[in-house]
Amino acid sequence: MLDVSLLFKIGGAGILIIIIDKILTTSGKSELATITNLTGLLIILLMVINLINQLFTSLKTMFMF
Repeated sequence: MLDVSLLFKIGGAGILIIIIDKILTTSGKSELATITNLTGLLIILLMVINLINQLFTSLKTMFMF
């Protein structure tokens, strides 16, 4: 089942990434901002992949006879 706290974690991580990106971009470190964006994207993708894995596991147990 989808937990609401996971959505808040993903949203909070996105907001934090945006803030760090703006700070690094205004200070002239756009390369580091890009690396930070990619790292944040990877972390969020890992959260979503874990959620999809749980979905397939529950589907597998539900339809197994």
